[in-house]
Amino acid sequence: MGILEVLAAIAIVAYVIARQFVGETLRAKRVVVLPAILLVIGISGLHHGARHSTPTDYACISTGAAVAAAIGLAQGIVMRLESRDDVLWGRMPKAGLWLWLGLVVSRLFFTAVAAGLDAKVAASSAPILLTLGANRLAMAGVIVLRAQSMGIPFAPEGGAGSRLTSRLNRPS
Repeated sequence: MGILEVLAAIAIVAYVIARQFVGETLRAKRVVVLPAILLVIGISGLHHGARHSTPTDYACISTGAAVAAAIGLAQGIVMRLESRDDVLWGRMPKAGLWLWLGLVVSRLFFTAVAAGLDAKVAASSAPILLTLGANRLAMAGVIVLRAQSMGIPFAPEGGAGSRLTSRLNRPS
């Protein structure tokens, strides 16, 4: 992952944080599909790199992704969800910044651990998108379950996203 990709990841995170703290209508495609795509891009980016991964790389990357997912679960739990105009609306409370900080610190920690273990791929910027995707997808899972239990439907969207929205909006 080059410097432009790292800057793009930082810009994406800043954009997501800003939207979460302002609050927004939640659409299934943005909540579920985009994190899944991010995760897939992150995984494929690890395999397309010029370096060869070692078992230590895999251990560091998977542990870091698990921690990121746990933080995502917590983010999904603290997200304030409500019905606005009969659709799902969400906003992260200011205390959610601590979870974002925890995500960044955990990534820095696993980078340092990987560097100490000579796990070059795990210590590089390559796992950033995978980690972010795991975090966002875990958060999405909690939001979907909470929205379904509250009986609040996701906001409608056109195209292929409308099928996903109707599936997620069915009572469980």
